Amino acid sequence: MNRIDNPGGEAEIVYGDGEFHVVKPGAYVTCAVTGVRISLDELRYWNVDLQEAYATPEASLKRHRERQGAE
Repeated sequence: MNRIDNPGGEAEIVYGDGEFHVVKPGAYVTCAVTGVRISLDELRYWNVDLQEAYATPEASLKRHRERQGAE
């Protein structure tokens, strides 16, 4: 994707196992834990079941621990 193909708003993503699909083009998604904007080029961590993106492995682990406590 280049700048012309990548409008400046938030993208809508469907997260799959090992890949994601852009439903609505955008420049970023928002971390579900920290609220930080994540460039699609830098998106590495997400949860398929929750359909959430995470900015860092630590944010992903924090969400995992929160969910373990809820069960």
